[in-house]
Amino acid sequence: GQVRTGIVRSVQDYGAFVDLGHGVEGLLHVSEMSWGRRVQASELLRPGQEVRVAIIRLDRQNKRIGLSLKQVQGDPWNTVEDRYPVGTIVTGKVTRLAEFGAFVELEPGLEGLVHISELSPQRVRRVEDAVQIGQEVRAQVIKVDRAARKLSLSIKAVQAAEEEEFTPVPARRTASTQRRRPLKG
Repeated sequence: GQVRTGIVRSVQDYGAFVDLGHGVEGLLHVSEMSWGRRVQASELLRPGQEVRVAIIRLDRQNKRIGLSLKQVQGDPWNTVEDRYPVGTIVTGKVTRLAEFGAFVELEPGLEGLVHISELSPQRVRRVEDAVQIGQEVRAQVIKVDRAARKLSLSIKAVQAAEEEEFTPVPARRTASTQRRRPLKG
């Protein structure tokens, strides 16, 4: 539970070794580096870098210490409702496609689902016809469920709002431009 500052000594595919001082070294496993998916240790850390880490495991018998960088950063789901209230327009990157929709990453560790019915104002038969992995999209937050760690997004809502914004409004008739109709008598 303690938070310590240490120096990264080496970076491996599976994690990094961090010198905590006084000859004590701990392993910062790649799964504890970021709340995001598919993290590569070498992209986040380099030897000699100073890091703040939390001690999450202590194995005195085998003289091993497990460290976490993401525990120090805090879980992004804890404040999701404050940062992404319903109705907010967000920008994110499509990370995964499924038959039922597309997952969009808003920040590391925080993905939302755009259901297939929310991809476009037109009917979408296949998700890949509407979006591609790696594509940056704008979407509206339509539901937040922090307890279930689910965020529902709609690209359709943003497109509809943009179309409405650019639709010309017909000119109003004024008294001087109205044709006078004869009174029936």
